[in-house]
Amino acid sequence: MGVADSDERGTTERVLSLLGLLQQRRVWAGPELADRLGVTPRTVRRDVERLRTLGYPVHADRGVGGGYQLGPGQDLPPLLLDDEEAIATVVSLLAGAGGAVASAGDAAMRALTKLDRVLPTRLRNEVSALAGSVESFGGGRTPVDPEVLMTLARACRDEVEADFGYPSGNEVRRRRVEPYRLVASDRRWYLLAYDLERDNWRSFRVDRMTAVSTRTWRFTPRAAPDAASYVQEGVASRVYPHRARFLVHAPAATVRAQVPASAAVVRPRGSDSCEVLSGAGSLDFVLMHVLLLGHDFEILDPPELGPRCHTLAKRLLSAGASLPRPESTPISTSPEETTTQ
Repeated sequence: MGVADSDERGTTERVLSLLGLLQQRRVWAGPELADRLGVTPRTVRRDVERLRTLGYPVHADRGVGGGYQLGPGQDLPPLLLDDEEAIATVVSLLAGAGGAVASAGDAAMRALTKLDRVLPTRLRNEVSALAGSVESFGGGRTPVDPEVLMTLARACRDEVEADFGYPSGNEVRRRRVEPYRLVASDRRWYLLAYDLERDNWRSFRVDRMTAVSTRTWRFTPRAAPDAASYVQEGVASRVYPHRARFLVHAPAATVRAQVPASAAVVRPRGSDSCEVLSGAGSLDFVLMHVLLLGHDFEILDPPELGPRCHTLAKRLLSAGASLPRPESTPISTSPEETTTQ
C-alpha cells in the first residue's frame, strides 16, 4: 500500500470518527473535537467541510456556548451506529415487522433487509437472542416468527429459491418456490412467489409456513404481477367458492374506509363510483355485505345474483309485513357493522 493510500484511509477513518462524535452529543467545541481525534482545530475544520460535502448539515456557531452541531437536513444521510445501537435498532424493527404494527411492517422489512447486508456476524447471535424476548399484543396483524420473515426477505433480495411446509387439505406438503415479494395486509404477512411445482404464481400466508429454508442457487426473476394487488385480490375473493363484482355509486375512498383490504378489492370508476370485488361462501352473503354499505349499487357479475336480489327483497318485505311501517331509517355504514372478516 502506498503512502497516499494510507493517508486517504486515515482521513476517511478520522472523518467517520468525527461523524460518530457529532451524533453522540448536541454541541461540541472545536478544541474538544480536536483533542478527542488527536488533531489540530484546523484539521477539524477541514473534516467538517468534508462532511458537509457528503450532505451532512454541520453547523458552526462562534462565541460562548457555540461549537459544532449536526443539524437536520432535507435528505437523510447515512447514520453511524455502534454495536448496542445496531442491536437495539434491529430488534425494534423485528418487533414492528413481525408484530401487530400493521402500518409499520413494510417499512420495517425494507430497513431490516438493508441492515442485514452490513450487520457484523458477531452481532447476529445477540440480535436473535433479544428478538426472542420481544412480544406484541392487541389487535392488528397475526404475529409471525421474525426470523422467518428475515429468511424470506433475504431470499427475495438475493433471488434464491426457498422451500417450506404448507397445509394442503389434511396434510402438510413441501413447497419449492422462487420468492418475489413479502406483502403486509392489515391482518397478515403474505409471500408472493412462483410455485415451481404448479408452474404459476401463488401467495402464501407466512404464519402457516413451517421449516422455512433457502437454497444456494440463484434464479432469474420472471415477469411478475403487481405483488400487493395480486395478494389483495387473492385474499378478498380468489380463495372463496363464490366471487362477485359490483358497481358502487360512491367514491372509492369512502368505500375503502368501510371495509378492510382483506374483505374486498376496491377500484375507482371515476370520481363518484367504484368497482368492488369480493368473495364469500355464498352469493347471498356477498350481496348482503354490499347492501349494508349503504350506497346504491349495480351487479356486474355473476348474472345469477339478479334473481337472488328479487328473492331476498321479497323475503325482507315479508318479514316486516306484520309490523307498522316506521319512518325511513338510513342503513348504518359504520366500519364495525360492515366488516365481514
